[in-house]
Amino acid sequence: MSMRRIAVIGAGAWGTALAIQAARAGAEVSLWARDPGRAAAMRAARENAAHLPGHRLPDAIAVTADPAAALSGAELALLVVPAQHMATTLEGFPRLPPALVAAKGVTARGLHLPLETLALARPGLPAGVLSGPNFAAEVAAGLPAAAVVAGLPPELREQAIAALATPAFRLYGQDDAVGAQVGGAAKNVIAIAAGAVMGAGLGENARAALVTRGIAEIGRLALALGGRAETVAGLSGLGDLLLTCTGPGSRNFSLGFALGQGRPLGEILAERNSVTEGVATAPALLARARAAGVEMPIAAAVAELLEGRHDVPAAVRGLMARPLRDE
Repeated sequence: MSMRRIAVIGAGAWGTALAIQAARAGAEVSLWARDPGRAAAMRAARENAAHLPGHRLPDAIAVTADPAAALSGAELALLVVPAQHMATTLEGFPRLPPALVAAKGVTARGLHLPLETLALARPGLPAGVLSGPNFAAEVAAGLPAAAVVAGLPPELREQAIAALATPAFRLYGQDDAVGAQVGGAAKNVIAIAAGAVMGAGLGENARAALVTRGIAEIGRLALALGGRAETVAGLSGLGDLLLTCTGPGSRNFSLGFALGQGRPLGEILAERNSVTEGVATAPALLARARAAGVEMPIAAAVAELLEGRHDVPAAVRGLMARPLRDE
């Protein structure tokens, strides 16, 4: 059985890009936007001018603010709402087909990874995650990219990959949804640190060291929660971390860069029309790690930076002053 009708829940930049990709792969797509006015504007303009300007919505995409219409006939749902808002969004969707979650983060309330949030709202629903080093605008433009579909029963995973993949969007399947989720959540926090280092003018050596130690932190937490080391070394771990810590289009890196320049967090966030997931995830990720007995000093430094307890030079001094030991 092929999945020819796909519902995309969430019309931000990434949700819109995935809707365009699903249509490119041959599916009929319903793209759900929370705001009816915005849905109407997108239908009229055939473009998401607020979050993904310059990318036309194919005719195969129907934009709606009606949950029932979005899910009508859908064989697969892509959940692309911010991790912090997923639980409340799901309250408006009384039923779901098998789902892939394309959100990344740890919830401030409950310290849940995205699939844990979904499992609480829809017990027993077949679900997995879609994760990897992907900027929305590049996927929407059809530039080469790769990602991982982790979880779902094997047959459904194969069907989901077949429904979304094209020659320029290569998807790999695997069963370690925990490792993929930890990589996707933690990389946003590490990217804030990488941006802060660069914004403060501390140099490429410092960024390289931070990213390398960041992947070690991600690996420790993934293993503690039941993930695998090879997942952390793959697209949803190291690949996503590299993109987010170096790509100028990264919201988390750019926020960290502005913090490194000395700008207040509130001022930075006030200028943005989209969520920067690492801000809410940093303290939640740190709390989840501590509950698992895992030390994450970079994540701790980011949480303190976001709380205003340290500036960037002080945070770096604290990391550099940690006791010397073997790598």
